Amino acid sequence: MRAPDRRIALGLHRSRHQRDQLTNALDLGITAIDTAFSYRGFASHTILADIGRGLLDRFTISTKVGFFPRPGGAEHSLDPARLIGALEQTNRVLGRAPDLVFLHNPEHSLRDAVTGRAHDALARACAVLADATDKGLCGAWGVSTWDPSPLADAIDTTVAKPAVLMVRCGLLVGVHTLRAADLLAHRWGDHSTQVWGMSPFSGNAHDPVWSRFDARVFLRERPDHVTQVQAAFRTAYALPRVSTVAVGTDNPVHLRELVDALTFEVDEQAVLQYRDLLLGGARQDAHKRS
Repeated sequence: MRAPDRRIALGLHRSRHQRDQLTNALDLGITAIDTAFSYRGFASHTILADIGRGLLDRFTISTKVGFFPRPGGAEHSLDPARLIGALEQTNRVLGRAPDLVFLHNPEHSLRDAVTGRAHDALARACAVLADATDKGLCGAWGVSTWDPSPLADAIDTTVAKPAVLMVRCGLLVGVHTLRAADLLAHRWGDHSTQVWGMSPFSGNAHDPVWSRFDARVFLRERPDHVTQVQAAFRTAYALPRVSTVAVGTDNPVHLRELVDALTFEVDEQAVLQYRDLLLGGARQDAHKRS
Protein backbone atom coordinates (compact mmCIF):
# COMPACT_ATOMS: atom_id res chain seq x y z
CA MET A 1 0.00 0.00 0.00
CA ARG A 2 1.33 3.41 -0.98
CA ALA A 3 1.49 6.44 1.27
CA PRO A 4 -1.57 8.73 0.99
CA ASP A 5 -1.41 11.33 -1.78
CA ARG A 6 -4.10 14.02 -1.80
CA ARG A 7 -3.38 15.14 -5.36
CA ILE A 8 -5.97 12.70 -6.75
CA ALA A 9 -9.59 12.32 -5.71
CA LEU A 10 -11.49 9.26 -6.96
CA GLY A 11 -14.37 10.75 -8.95
CA LEU A 12 -17.64 8.82 -9.05
CA HIS A 13 -19.42 10.71 -11.83
CA ARG A 14 -19.50 7.83 -14.33
CA SER A 15 -18.45 5.15 -11.89
CA ARG A 16 -20.15 1.79 -11.44
CA HIS A 17 -19.85 2.35 -7.68
CA GLN A 18 -18.20 -0.94 -6.71
CA ARG A 19 -16.35 -1.80 -3.54
CA ASP A 20 -13.20 -2.93 -5.32
CA GLN A 21 -12.80 0.62 -6.66
CA LEU A 22 -12.44 1.83 -3.10
CA THR A 23 -10.00 -0.88 -2.06
CA ASN A 24 -7.91 -0.35 -5.21
CA ALA A 25 -7.82 3.39 -4.53
CA LEU A 26 -6.63 2.84 -0.97
CA ASP A 27 -3.93 0.46 -2.18
CA LEU A 28 -2.68 3.25 -4.49
CA GLY A 29 -2.68 5.86 -1.73
CA ILE A 30 -5.86 7.62 -2.89
CA THR A 31 -7.84 8.58 0.19
CA ALA A 32 -10.29 11.11 -1.25
CA ILE A 33 -13.65 10.40 -2.92
CA ASP A 34 -15.57 12.97 -4.96
CA THR A 35 -19.27 12.42 -5.66
CA ALA A 36 -22.51 14.42 -5.79
CA PHE A 37 -26.09 14.35 -4.51
CA SER A 38 -27.26 13.89 -8.12
CA TYR A 39 -24.85 11.16 -9.31
CA ARG A 40 -26.19 7.73 -10.28
CA GLY A 41 -29.74 9.04 -10.52
CA PHE A 42 -29.54 10.61 -7.05
CA ALA A 43 -28.48 7.27 -5.55
CA SER A 44 -24.70 7.75 -5.29
CA HIS A 45 -24.68 8.44 -1.54
CA THR A 46 -26.89 5.44 -0.78
CA ILE A 47 -24.76 3.10 -2.89
CA LEU A 48 -21.54 4.53 -1.49
CA ALA A 49 -22.70 4.00 2.09
CA ASP A 50 -23.47 0.37 1.21
CA ILE A 51 -20.34 -0.58 -0.73
CA GLY A 52 -18.09 1.45 1.53
CA ARG A 53 -19.18 -0.15 4.78
CA GLY A 54 -16.06 -0.36 6.95
CA LEU A 55 -14.01 1.65 4.44
CA LEU A 56 -15.47 5.16 4.29
CA ASP A 57 -13.79 6.27 7.50
CA ARG A 58 -10.48 5.90 5.67
CA PHE A 59 -11.53 8.44 3.03
CA THR A 60 -12.27 12.12 2.95
CA ILE A 61 -15.52 12.64 1.06
CA SER A 62 -16.41 15.62 -1.10
CA THR A 63 -19.87 15.89 -2.60
CA LYS A 64 -22.01 18.47 -4.36
CA VAL A 65 -25.50 19.95 -4.01
CA GLY A 66 -27.45 22.01 -6.52
CA PHE A 67 -29.28 19.53 -8.74
CA PHE A 68 -32.58 18.04 -7.59
CA PRO A 69 -34.86 15.30 -8.93
CA ARG A 70 -37.94 16.15 -10.94
CA PRO A 71 -40.21 13.99 -13.10
CA GLY A 72 -38.21 12.85 -16.09
CA GLY A 73 -34.84 14.13 -14.95
CA ALA A 74 -33.23 16.81 -12.82
CA GLU A 75 -33.42 20.55 -12.24
CA HIS A 76 -30.98 23.05 -10.84
CA SER A 77 -31.72 25.35 -7.94
CA LEU A 78 -29.87 27.71 -5.61
CA ASP A 79 -32.80 27.87 -3.20
CA PRO A 80 -31.24 27.82 0.30
CA ALA A 81 -33.92 25.53 1.74
CA ARG A 82 -33.37 22.92 -0.97
CA LEU A 83 -29.60 23.11 -0.60
CA ILE A 84 -29.70 22.62 3.17
CA GLY A 85 -32.28 19.85 2.79
CA ALA A 86 -30.00 17.98 0.40
CA LEU A 87 -27.07 18.43 2.77
CA GLU A 88 -29.07 17.15 5.74
CA GLN A 89 -30.14 14.12 3.69
CA THR A 90 -26.51 13.54 2.69
CA ASN A 91 -25.51 13.41 6.35
CA ARG A 92 -28.26 10.90 7.15
CA VAL A 93 -27.48 8.61 4.20
CA LEU A 94 -23.70 8.62 4.61
CA GLY A 95 -23.94 8.38 8.38
CA ARG A 96 -21.41 11.17 8.70
CA ALA A 97 -20.83 14.76 7.67
CA PRO A 98 -19.01 15.05 4.33
CA ASP A 99 -15.59 16.65 4.59
CA LEU A 100 -16.33 19.07 1.75
CA VAL A 101 -19.54 20.14 0.02
CA PHE A 102 -19.48 21.97 -3.31
CA LEU A 103 -22.17 24.21 -4.69
CA HIS A 104 -22.75 22.26 -7.89
CA ASN A 105 -22.53 24.23 -11.16
CA PRO A 106 -24.26 27.39 -9.89
CA GLU A 107 -23.95 28.92 -13.37
CA HIS A 108 -27.00 26.87 -14.38
CA SER A 109 -29.14 29.17 -12.24
CA LEU A 110 -27.17 32.35 -12.94
CA ARG A 111 -26.62 32.36 -16.69
CA ASP A 112 -29.87 34.11 -17.65
CA ALA A 113 -30.15 36.33 -14.56
CA VAL A 114 -29.27 40.01 -14.58
CA THR A 115 -26.11 40.82 -12.65
CA GLY A 116 -27.82 42.05 -9.48
CA ARG A 117 -30.12 39.05 -9.18
CA ALA A 118 -27.29 36.64 -9.98
CA HIS A 119 -25.17 38.21 -7.25
CA ASP A 120 -27.95 37.92 -4.67
CA ALA A 121 -28.80 34.33 -5.57
CA LEU A 122 -25.17 33.26 -5.43
CA ALA A 123 -24.55 35.16 -2.20
CA ARG A 124 -27.51 33.44 -0.48
CA ALA A 125 -26.39 30.00 -1.67
CA CYS A 126 -22.83 30.55 -0.50
CA ALA A 127 -24.02 31.90 2.83
CA VAL A 128 -26.16 28.83 3.54
CA LEU A 129 -23.20 26.51 2.87
CA ALA A 130 -20.92 28.65 5.03
CA ASP A 131 -23.51 28.46 7.81
CA ALA A 132 -23.85 24.70 7.33
CA THR A 133 -20.08 24.40 7.80
CA ASP A 134 -20.29 26.35 11.05
CA LYS A 135 -23.07 24.02 12.24
CA GLY A 136 -21.05 20.88 11.49
CA LEU A 137 -23.09 19.62 8.52
CA CYS A 138 -19.87 19.56 6.49
CA GLY A 139 -16.21 20.08 7.17
CA ALA A 140 -15.82 22.83 4.56
CA TRP A 141 -17.63 24.17 1.50
CA GLY A 142 -16.66 25.06 -2.03
CA VAL A 143 -17.92 25.83 -5.52
CA SER A 144 -17.68 23.42 -8.44
CA THR A 145 -18.27 25.06 -11.82
CA TRP A 146 -18.19 23.64 -15.33
CA ASP A 147 -18.41 27.11 -16.86
CA PRO A 148 -16.95 29.77 -14.53
CA SER A 149 -17.74 32.68 -16.87
CA PRO A 150 -21.11 33.70 -15.33
CA LEU A 151 -19.72 33.54 -11.81
CA ALA A 152 -16.94 36.10 -12.12
CA ASP A 153 -19.39 38.98 -12.61
CA ALA A 154 -21.67 37.74 -9.80
CA ILE A 155 -19.20 37.91 -6.93
CA ASP A 156 -17.74 40.71 -4.87
CA THR A 157 -16.32 41.08 -1.37
CA THR A 158 -19.77 40.54 0.18
CA VAL A 159 -20.03 36.96 -1.14
CA ALA A 160 -18.58 34.34 1.20
CA LYS A 161 -15.32 32.82 -0.02
CA PRO A 162 -15.22 29.06 -0.60
CA ALA A 163 -12.49 26.88 0.83
CA VAL A 164 -12.14 25.14 -2.54
CA LEU A 165 -12.91 26.14 -6.11
CA MET A 166 -13.26 23.26 -8.59
CA VAL A 167 -12.95 23.90 -12.34
CA ARG A 168 -12.27 21.93 -15.51
CA CYS A 169 -8.60 21.31 -16.21
CA GLY A 170 -6.42 19.86 -18.92
CA LEU A 171 -5.19 20.31 -22.46
CA LEU A 172 -8.70 20.28 -23.96
CA VAL A 173 -10.03 23.12 -21.82
CA GLY A 174 -10.79 26.07 -24.07
CA VAL A 175 -8.98 29.35 -23.67
CA HIS A 176 -12.14 31.20 -22.64
CA THR A 177 -12.75 28.73 -19.82
CA LEU A 178 -9.12 28.94 -18.73
CA ARG A 179 -9.26 32.72 -18.59
CA ALA A 180 -12.57 32.68 -16.73
CA ALA A 181 -11.21 30.16 -14.22
CA ASP A 182 -8.12 32.28 -13.64
CA LEU A 183 -10.25 35.39 -13.18
CA LEU A 184 -12.62 33.68 -10.76
CA ALA A 185 -9.75 32.23 -8.74
CA HIS A 186 -8.14 35.69 -8.59
CA ARG A 187 -11.34 37.46 -7.51
CA TRP A 188 -12.47 34.79 -5.09
CA GLY A 189 -9.25 33.22 -4.00
CA ASP A 190 -6.79 34.05 -1.29
CA HIS A 191 -4.09 32.08 0.48
CA SER A 192 -6.73 29.86 2.12
CA THR A 193 -8.66 28.97 -1.05
CA GLN A 194 -7.57 25.84 -2.91
CA VAL A 195 -8.24 25.20 -6.60
CA TRP A 196 -9.13 21.67 -7.71
CA GLY A 197 -9.46 20.32 -11.23
CA MET A 198 -11.91 17.92 -12.84
CA SER A 199 -12.44 16.16 -16.17
CA PRO A 200 -8.74 16.20 -17.15
CA PHE A 201 -9.46 14.15 -20.31
CA SER A 202 -12.66 15.98 -21.18
CA GLY A 203 -14.60 12.84 -20.34
CA ASN A 204 -12.64 10.29 -22.39
CA ALA A 205 -9.06 9.18 -21.79
CA HIS A 206 -9.31 6.92 -24.86
CA ASP A 207 -10.31 9.66 -27.30
CA PRO A 208 -8.20 9.50 -30.50
CA VAL A 209 -7.11 13.07 -29.85
CA TRP A 210 -4.59 11.78 -27.30
CA SER A 211 -2.70 9.93 -30.04
CA ARG A 212 -2.63 12.87 -32.45
CA PHE A 213 0.00 14.91 -30.64
CA ASP A 214 2.79 14.27 -28.18
CA ALA A 215 1.66 15.50 -24.76
CA ARG A 216 5.08 14.54 -23.41
CA VAL A 217 6.43 17.88 -24.69
CA PHE A 218 4.89 19.40 -21.55
CA LEU A 219 7.05 17.32 -19.22
CA ARG A 220 10.45 18.45 -18.00
CA GLU A 221 11.90 15.01 -18.65
CA ARG A 222 10.47 12.56 -21.18
CA PRO A 223 11.33 9.01 -20.19
CA ASP A 224 10.52 6.35 -22.75
CA HIS A 225 8.06 4.59 -20.47
CA VAL A 226 5.74 7.59 -19.94
CA THR A 227 2.46 7.26 -21.85
CA GLN A 228 0.48 9.96 -23.62
CA VAL A 229 -2.29 9.56 -21.06
CA GLN A 230 0.15 10.05 -18.21
CA ALA A 231 1.64 13.14 -19.81
CA ALA A 232 -1.78 14.65 -20.48
CA PHE A 233 -2.91 13.92 -16.93
CA ARG A 234 0.18 15.40 -15.31
CA THR A 235 -0.07 18.50 -17.50
CA ALA A 236 -3.69 18.98 -16.42
CA TYR A 237 -2.41 20.17 -13.03
CA ALA A 238 -1.02 23.27 -14.78
CA LEU A 239 -4.01 24.16 -17.01
CA PRO A 240 -5.12 25.97 -14.88
CA ARG A 241 -2.91 25.46 -11.84
CA VAL A 242 -4.68 23.07 -9.44
CA SER A 243 -3.60 21.12 -6.37
CA THR A 244 -5.99 18.15 -6.67
CA VAL A 245 -7.69 16.51 -9.64
CA ALA A 246 -10.91 14.51 -9.38
CA VAL A 247 -10.75 11.73 -11.95
CA GLY A 248 -12.92 8.67 -12.35
CA THR A 249 -12.18 5.23 -13.71
CA ASP A 250 -13.39 1.70 -13.05
CA ASN A 251 -10.12 0.32 -14.42
CA PRO A 252 -7.50 -0.31 -11.71
CA VAL A 253 -4.68 -0.42 -14.29
CA HIS A 254 -5.65 3.02 -15.60
CA LEU A 255 -5.89 4.39 -12.07
CA ARG A 256 -2.41 3.10 -11.27
CA GLU A 257 -1.14 4.70 -14.48
CA LEU A 258 -2.49 8.07 -13.33
CA VAL A 259 -0.99 7.74 -9.86
CA ASP A 260 2.40 6.90 -11.41
CA ALA A 261 2.11 10.04 -13.57
CA LEU A 262 2.47 12.19 -10.46
CA THR A 263 6.18 11.36 -10.34
CA PHE A 264 6.82 13.43 -13.47
CA GLU A 265 7.48 17.17 -13.48
CA VAL A 266 5.71 19.67 -15.72
CA ASP A 267 7.75 21.97 -17.95
CA GLU A 268 6.25 25.29 -16.88
CA GLN A 269 7.80 27.15 -19.81
CA ALA A 270 6.17 24.80 -22.31
CA VAL A 271 2.81 25.31 -20.60
CA LEU A 272 3.21 29.10 -20.74
CA GLN A 273 4.02 28.94 -24.44
CA TYR A 274 0.95 26.77 -25.01
CA ARG A 275 -1.25 29.27 -23.18
CA ASP A 276 0.23 32.11 -25.20
CA LEU A 277 -0.68 30.22 -28.38
CA LEU A 278 -4.25 29.75 -27.16
CA LEU A 279 -4.54 33.42 -26.25
CA GLY A 280 -3.11 34.46 -29.59
CA GLY A 281 -5.65 32.31 -31.41
CA ALA A 282 -8.47 33.78 -29.35
CA ARG A 283 -7.34 37.32 -30.17
CA GLN A 284 -7.26 36.52 -33.90
CA ASP A 285 -10.77 35.06 -33.72
CA ALA A 286 -12.04 38.14 -31.91
CA HIS A 287 -10.37 40.40 -34.48
CA LYS A 288 -11.98 38.50 -37.34
CA ARG A 289 -15.43 38.77 -35.73
CA SER A 290 -14.99 42.51 -35.26
